Amino acid sequence: MSQGSLRTPLARVRGLGSAKGGTHHFWIQRLTAIALVPLTIWFAFSIASLATADAPAITAWMQSPLRATLMLSFLLAGFWHMKLGLQVVIEDYIHTEWTKVTCLILNNLISIFLTLAATLAVLKMLLGG
Repeated sequence: MSQGSLRTPLARVRGLGSAKGGTHHFWIQRLTAIALVPLTIWFAFSIASLATADAPAITAWMQSPLRATLMLSFLLAGFWHMKLGLQVVIEDYIHTEWTKVTCLILNNLISIFLTLAATLAVLKMLLGG
């Protein structure tokens, strides 16, 4: 202990954040990656099968509840995974605090906007609008 301080090293670091703070982020990123493997394969085969289809045929194809659910799952997992990955890059490589905070806010807002826009597009097709 330093002179004049009666606090132990453990007491001095309490409240400065958890050493396990990134564990949740790590596991969610891994789970979204695992979910994206079969969903991306399904998406790639779906796009390939619709390569020559026109807009009404694609809308009719998306009106299946199973296909709409798979598409929403693909989009939600993809955008969530993207948000988490960009967050790590921003936190690791941007060192100016105001720039880091601005980029993190933009990352969250853009991820939310893209998720909502994609979800509304799928729901519009599902409901035949």
